[in-house]
Amino acid sequence: MRTFAPRRGRELLAALCSSALALSLAVLPLTAQAAPAADTATASAATAAAAQGVPERPAPGPDPDPSLPVHTLTRADAPLDNPLKGFARFYQPGADQNTGYPHALTWSYFGLSEVMTNASDCGSYDWSVLDEALDESASYGNQTALRFYLEYPGDPGGSHPSNAVPHCFDGHVDYRTDAVNGTTRPDYDNAYLLDGLKDFIAAFGARYDGDPRIGYIHMGLIGLWGEWHTYPYDTDTGDGYPNHMPTDAHGAEIMRAYTSAFTHTKVEVRYPDSAGGAAAELPSVGFHDDSFCFREGSPLAGVTLPSSLGGASYSQLQRAVERGVENRWTTASMGGEVRPEIQPRAFSFWPGGSGDVDDMKACLELEHTTWKMNEGSAGYSSSDPNVAAAVRLMGYDLTVDDAYFHDTAAGSTTVGVRISNNGVAPFYYPWTVSLGLKDAAGNVVKSWDTPWDLREVMPKKIRAFPDWGVGSDPTYLDYGYARYFDADIDLTGVTAGGYRLVMKAKNPLEDISSNAKKLRFANTGQNADGWLDLGAMTVGTDGSADPAGYEAEAGGNTLTGTAVVADCADCSGGAKVGYLGNGATLTFPRVDGGDGGTRQVTVHYTTAVARSATVQINGGTPRTVDFAPTADWTTPGSVTLSLALDSGTGNSITFANDAGWAPDIDRITVT
Repeated sequence: MRTFAPRRGRELLAALCSSALALSLAVLPLTAQAAPAADTATASAATAAAAQGVPERPAPGPDPDPSLPVHTLTRADAPLDNPLKGFARFYQPGADQNTGYPHALTWSYFGLSEVMTNASDCGSYDWSVLDEALDESASYGNQTALRFYLEYPGDPGGSHPSNAVPHCFDGHVDYRTDAVNGTTRPDYDNAYLLDGLKDFIAAFGARYDGDPRIGYIHMGLIGLWGEWHTYPYDTDTGDGYPNHMPTDAHGAEIMRAYTSAFTHTKVEVRYPDSAGGAAAELPSVGFHDDSFCFREGSPLAGVTLPSSLGGASYSQLQRAVERGVENRWTTASMGGEVRPEIQPRAFSFWPGGSGDVDDMKACLELEHTTWKMNEGSAGYSSSDPNVAAAVRLMGYDLTVDDAYFHDTAAGSTTVGVRISNNGVAPFYYPWTVSLGLKDAAGNVVKSWDTPWDLREVMPKKIRAFPDWGVGSDPTYLDYGYARYFDADIDLTGVTAGGYRLVMKAKNPLEDISSNAKKLRFANTGQNADGWLDLGAMTVGTDGSADPAGYEAEAGGNTLTGTAVVADCADCSGGAKVGYLGNGATLTFPRVDGGDGGTRQVTVHYTTAVARSATVQINGGTPRTVDFAPTADWTTPGSVTLSLALDSGTGNSITFANDAGWAPDIDRITVT
C-alpha cells in the first residue's frame, strides 16, 4: 500500500491515525483489485491442489566431532535491534534514526528522475541522492531497504518528486493521465521505456549489488508508488477505466532484469502473482506484503492470511498458495509494511488479534516475515513484551547450543559449534563467521575466519498451512536442525596462557561505520561487541594439549538396551550414560588411535558402589575392568587403561556387562 510522507514525531502518528483521506487512498490498491469473495470451502478446495505443500526438510548436516569435549551454552533473549530483521523506520534526512523502538533498518524511496537527471541521455545516472541516504543511515549503524518509483500520488515528502518519470523519456514514450490519483503515467509497454528501465536496473545492480549499506530492495518502478498496480486503471476494464498495467510478459522482463542485476542483495516484489506469477520461476525473488495483518470489508477478512484462515480471496498468502510459492521464504526474504491504520495497536492483542488486527502470530509464522516498515513503532515501549515476542520471532533467532573444543590446546586444534534457529526464517546473507581468542583485558589477540554459512541454519519448526491437510490449525512441523559446524584453528604464535574462546558473525557494515549494529546470538555469553563467549581455553606450548576427549552422551555413539543419557551436573557436558550392563551397551565409534599402538585411555565414570564392566576394542576379546566406588552418582572418578588401538579414527570402544550392572560413563580421553 502507499507509504505516508515522512513526518516527525506526533505529526506522523496523527497522519496514521486520523487522516481519512490518506487512509482511503491507502486501501485502494489492494481492496479495489479484489475479485468477488469466493465461497471459503470452494476456495480451499481449489487452492489445495495449487499449494506447494510441506517443504522437504533440509539435510541435517554433520554430527558433532565425538573427540571434542562439549561445552553447553545458556540461551537468553536476543536483542531487539539485530540487523536485517524486525522493524524499519522511515528515512528522514538529518533526524536521529535510533529513536523509538529498537531497530536496525531504515526504509527509503526515491523517484527515478532523481537519478536519471540528464534530459537528453537515459543512460546517464547521478547516484548522489541514494548514496547520501545510504551513508547517513549507515552512520547510525542501520542498513537500508529501498524502492524506486515513477509515479507517487500525493506528496512523497522531502524533496522527492510526485512525478518521477525522467525527462529523457519525453518524446519517446506516450504519457497518460491518471485522473483518479492525479499522476502522470508512462506507457509501461513502450519498448523505449522498457529498455531504459532495464538499463537502469543493470546499472543499479552493477553499482550496488552486495553493498553492505543495503538490506533489501523492492523492485518498484511499476505503478502507483512503485507497488505494481495502477488502480483503477488495471486489468478490470469493466469499470470503464482502461488498463495501464504492463503486459505480464513485460512485467516479467523487469523481474528478470532485477534477478540478473542483483545476485547478492535480496530483492522483493509486491505480489506473488505480479506479472502473471513470473516470480514463481525466480526463487531469489521474495514478496513484500505492505498491508500486513490487516482485516477489511464486511464481514472482516484478512488481507495477509489465506482463505483457509479467514483471509480474503485476494489476500497475500492466498495468492502465494494459488501460485504454489508459499514456501518462497526458504530462498528469499519476506518484507513489507504493517498496515498503517493498525500500527499503533497491531501488537496489543498478541499473539492473536482483534477487530481489524488479524492473528499477528499466524501472520508472522505463515508468511515467515523477516522485516516490516512500521513508522508507528516510534511510539512503542521498548519493554512491551508483546512487541518483543513478535520481533524476536521475525526472521532469524540464532542460538549457539553447544561449543566443542579442548579446554587446553596448542598447535592446530578443532573448534565446533552447534547452532539452532528459533525464528521463522533463515539468515539470508553469507556473513563471515570468525573464531577468536580474547585475553584477560577483553582484547581479541588472534582471530580465524571460518567457512561456516549461517544461511544453512533453518528454523527448527514451521507452521503448517491448513491447505496442506496435515492437521488442525495450528500444527507445527519439524523442519530445520541444530546445525553443527567446525573448523581447525592454528594456535602457533599465541602466547601460552588463559583466554576466552569467542565467535562472531561480522556485519560487513562494520567496515564502513563504527556504529554498525552487530549480529548477536541469543545466548547469555553474547557481548555487545558482537563476540560470543564460548568458554575458557588455555593455550599451551606444543605437546601440552589436552588428550582427545569423547563424551558418552555424544549423538554419534551407539546405546543399546536400557542404556540412556542422564543429566549429571558434575559430569563433563552436564550428562552421562547410565543403566549400562545386564545386556545394555555403550559404544564409542571413531576413536582416534593416532599412528596406532598402545594408548592410555582414561575412563571417567560415576558409581556409588563397586562395579565392573567389560571393555572391548574393535570387536576383539572383551577385557573386564573393576571400577571403585565414587563419592556418589554425580561425582566422577577415573581409571586409566592401556589399550591397543589401530591407526586412524576408525576405532570403536564398547562398554558392557552381561552379568550385572556397569558404572555410569561420563566420557573417555585418549593420550
